[in-house]
Parts: sequence; structure tokens; C-alpha cells
Amino acid sequence: MKQSVKSNHLKNLSANTIQLVINQVFGLVIFYILSARLDKASFGQFNWVLAVLLTAFNILACGIDQLVIKKVARGDDAANVTSLFITHVLLSGLLFYTCLGFVWWLAPHNGPVLQLLMLIGAGKLALYFSTPFKQLASGKERFGLLAKMAVVSNIVRGIALLLLALFQHISLSITAIVFLAGDSLEFVVTLFLFYRYLRLPVVIKLIPKAYLKLLKEALPQIGVVLFTSALARFDWIFIGLYLSAVKLAEYSFAYKAFEISTLPLLAIAPLLLPRFVNLIKERGIFPPGLFQLLRIELAGAAFIGLMLYLCWSPLVDWLTGDKYGTVNSAIILVLAAGMPLMYFNNFLWSIGFAQGKMRLIFKVFAVTFVVNIIGDVMLIPLIGNIGAAIAYLAAMLAQAVLYSLSIEKQLARRAGIDLLICMVCSLVSGLITLYIFTNIWAVVFFAAAMYALLALLTGQINLKKLTAIKLAIG
Repeated sequence: MKQSVKSNHLKNLSANTIQLVINQVFGLVIFYILSARLDKASFGQFNWVLAVLLTAFNILACGIDQLVIKKVARGDDAANVTSLFITHVLLSGLLFYTCLGFVWWLAPHNGPVLQLLMLIGAGKLALYFSTPFKQLASGKERFGLLAKMAVVSNIVRGIALLLLALFQHISLSITAIVFLAGDSLEFVVTLFLFYRYLRLPVVIKLIPKAYLKLLKEALPQIGVVLFTSALARFDWIFIGLYLSAVKLAEYSFAYKAFEISTLPLLAIAPLLLPRFVNLIKERGIFPPGLFQLLRIELAGAAFIGLMLYLCWSPLVDWLTGDKYGTVNSAIILVLAAGMPLMYFNNFLWSIGFAQGKMRLIFKVFAVTFVVNIIGDVMLIPLIGNIGAAIAYLAAMLAQAVLYSLSIEKQLARRAGIDLLICMVCSLVSGLITLYIFTNIWAVVFFAAAMYALLALLTGQINLKKLTAIKLAIG
């Protein structure tokens, strides 16, 4: 039985990792083609539209998407929960797109930004409609099936844009059509896979009492979603409105590259929540040994952040013709410093969510949101794009402090010390290496070697601790 459970964990991790690698590779292709072939103003307008739509659709889910995973994982009636979520998605999605249509119709000048909103918005609406089926697969820990559902859009968009780039046919309108086609096809494929493999008797009907109960249960998470969505993209939207599309192009390039570098977190995070829910359900407490996993995550995150900064300027300037490298080096330094904080926060959030501490999570994200918004509003007008990065880092730090004071306090505080040690190891390795060497290959090699040595000496890398993780998972 234990062998079967371990085999399932490995299979889930492999499926999720493969899905993420495919999405990140094609996402990187899309990202590079658009940044290279579109001028900075057009690239900035495109990213502003994406920021608005992604923020809107994340908020529209009202946190029910995460609640569905939790309910399905703990054994609730999956068909009933999914049916209610499908109804919510249809109602909220169609209402939002109708409002978007009225704005487009009433606007005195239907400029390119509004046209982009309508075209790309239609694709994001289709993708939003596929959310209940993907969350159901995640809650049932069918990560192989989820992988098939989640890669279609990026593959279609990546291949299409690559072919168009070969013939020099990249423009804003063509890009919008490609995104619409890719997102719509992913919705169709998701429906096909759901009815072929899961075959739950879901129905589209509004049951007011059950729906209101679901909304009430998700109420604390609604606030969390509101805050996290604004936290993720408010800086993009504010830069586009206050500064310029060109400045947004520069910042969004750096931030998107930073997001791509968090691939390991994206691979691990979806596996943590259903697994933590099951462990707490089975044992009644959170297994302390699993905090050794967080220590490994923090060591890896600090190393990735170090490599990202050291390679950034020479590599990106070479790839983009000096458009996005050196101009963003300070931004990448600040964002890279926040990478270990992302892993720390996600781990503790997953524990808190699995334990049902929704009100606590809501309060934490409320404070994080306020710190980020105040930082953006104060710093962006003063120092530009670097102000947005500093505001983000401050928000992540505030969130980490609050989590360590409220979720698995003793273990979290010990993990906080590990977090600090990893960040110091990364900083020392980078500073010493840059002081001694100038050749990029020498810098990367010796920084990596020095970081590994410091991590070993401080106990952040300790393979013997893996035994505690195995025992904790069971």
C-alpha cells in the first residue's frame, strides 16, 4: 500500500512537471517572439490587456476554484460541487463579458486597447469556462489528465506565432486572434477529456440554497482572491496607466521572466494542497517532518534567484538586442531576492488552507494587499519600475512574517531562519564572485560552487533529511 502511495506521488509529480515544462517552454517561445517582434509600446499595450483580463477572471472565480479542490480531495460529492461551480462560472463569465461589450460599444473611440480586450477577452472567457473541469481533476489528483487539459492553449499559440514570425506576420491584431484560437481550443479539449475520462453527471442548474451556501463557505477566500489578483497585476495596470506602455513593456518583460524562473514552485504547489488536505484528514495534525521539504525548496529558490540575476544582463541583452537586459537589471535583483519568500509563503498558505484557516488567510492577504498598493502608489511615481519591484518584495516579506506568526508557529519560525540563511548564502556568493570575476561563465560557475558549499556548511542541503519527508508522507 505504501509503495502504491509513493508511486502515485511520483506519477503526479512527473505529470505536473511535464505539463509545466511544456507550458513554460511554449510560454517562453510566445513571450520571446512577442517581445522581439512587437515594438515596446505595442508589447506594453498587449501586456496591460492581459493583466486586466487575468485579474478580472481570477476575481470572478470568487475563490471557489480552490474550494472545489479541497472539497473533492476530502471526499465531498464531486458531481454536486462541480455542477455548482460550473453554474457560477457561466453566470459570472457571461455577465463580465457583457459588461465589457457595453464599454466597447459606448466608448467614443474604439481604440486598439478596447479591441484587444474584446478579442483576447473572448478567449479568456472560454478558458475560464474550463476551470471547473480542471479543478475537479486536480482535486481527484488526476494530474496526468490535468496535464492534457492545460497544455493545449500554449502549444497552439506557440506553434502559430513561431510560424507567423518566420513569415514576418506578427502584429497586435494577429496576436489577439492567435490567443483567442488557442484558449478556445483548450476549452474544447478540456470538455472532451472530462466526458471521456471522468464522466461525472454534472448539470447546469442554479440551486439558490446550495449556491449561496457555497458562496458563504468561500467568502473568506473571495477576499483572498481579490487581494492576490490585485497583488499579482496591480503594478502592471498602474504602470500602464501612470507611466507609459513602454515602461510597462520593460517591467512586464522582467516580471514575466521572473515568473518563468519559478517553474519548480509551479510544479510543486498544485501537489501540496490536495496532499496536505488528505494528511490532515488522516492524522488530524500536520506532519512536522514535511517542513524539511520547505527547507529544500528554500535552498533551491535562493539558488535560482542567484543564477537569474547573474545571467540576466548579458543573456537578455544578447537575446533582445539590448532592449530588456541592462535596463531591468535592478528590477531582477529585487524580484530574485523575493523568490525564496514565494516558496515560504506558498507552503504555509497550503497548510493554512488545508487546516481551514480561511479567516486568518484573508487577514494576511489583506495586509499584504495594503502594503503592495501603498508601495506601488508611493514608489512608482517617484522611482518608476524599480518602485513596483520594491513594493512587491515588501508585500512578500510582510506576508512571510504574518504566516510565521500564525501557522505552525514554532516550525514556521525555524523555517524563517532557514529562509534568512539561504538568502544570506545567495547574497554572499553573488557579491564575492562578482568582485573577483568578470567573465560570465566564471561568475556562474564559481557562484554556484560557493553557494553549494555555504548551503552544505549551514545545513540547508542535507540529503539525510529526506527520510523525514518520506516518513511524513507515509
